[in-house]
Amino acid sequence: MTDDFHALPEDAPHADDLDGLEDGQLLHLNGADLYVEAVGLTGEEDDTPVVFLHGGPGYNSLSFRALFGERLEGMGRPVVYLDQRGSGRSGALEDTEQGADTLDLDTLVADLEALRAELGVNQLIPLGHGFGALIALEYARRHPTRTARAVVVNPWVHFPELAYTLLEEASAQRAVEVEDPAERVRAETPSGQYAPIGEARVEAAFELLNARDLLNTMQFRDPASRMHLEFTDAEGQLTGGGAVQEALVNQGLWEFEYPPFLQELRRPVFVIAGVHDRTSYPGQVGWVADLGGGEVTVLDAGHYPWLDDEDAFAEALEEALTR
Repeated sequence: MTDDFHALPEDAPHADDLDGLEDGQLLHLNGADLYVEAVGLTGEEDDTPVVFLHGGPGYNSLSFRALFGERLEGMGRPVVYLDQRGSGRSGALEDTEQGADTLDLDTLVADLEALRAELGVNQLIPLGHGFGALIALEYARRHPTRTARAVVVNPWVHFPELAYTLLEEASAQRAVEVEDPAERVRAETPSGQYAPIGEARVEAAFELLNARDLLNTMQFRDPASRMHLEFTDAEGQLTGGGAVQEALVNQGLWEFEYPPFLQELRRPVFVIAGVHDRTSYPGQVGWVADLGGGEVTVLDAGHYPWLDDEDAFAEALEEALTR
């Protein structure tokens, strides 16, 4: 990544100049330089683009467009690829007007709303993957009139539970009994303060097995899928994301329980799940289905289902976009 991505071009596009967005541009929105690629926008208010929201947190949209963009763009809707603030080709988190210490879900949702306004469209279809599903769902909750529907792929919504799932898997890999630190953390936490149970569980999991190996074990159907994604990432030459992860963890990400807010959703929600993604299925998917009314399609795939069965994922996604 070069420093060119951290300076807003003088000819940055606006709602009346969309042609330059297909190859990617930085837009200064909500105090941050956000990298955006858009395909098929006409400049009309009744355009309803699918906006891809990557996971990570701190990843990027490059690999998704490289591996699946042609199929998605062929479904007859405009498509927007966004690198979230501090991620991928967007400006560094420390260079935003809010600074590196204020990143939270509220800010990421506000970024998406600022993008919608900049593009000059009335509605979006947020398509969120992993952590990005959280942004998609919260955008739909806060802006129901601006959301045609929400589509989430292998969502993460209950982070203390996700942390326990990671600890269970790490314990199984090391052939040791699960030792949940929850009771110890509660006992050590002063009265009136929130006990950081999720963070303690994650730390315990990563002490047993490093994060990369643990997530690879839980998210990929087979080594070929993992290698395919790693090769695409290497070609893109994008690194980083650590500052985003650190900022969100400092804001209490691992303690965040979103399920109560799922009951407030008033827009259709569609879930595409990979049966081999044990970070999301069945636990996290179940929350969205039960409390958010999400219609679930389960594929023979992992965390990145477009890697494992592109045709099945395309069929499920097209149905979610048109049903």
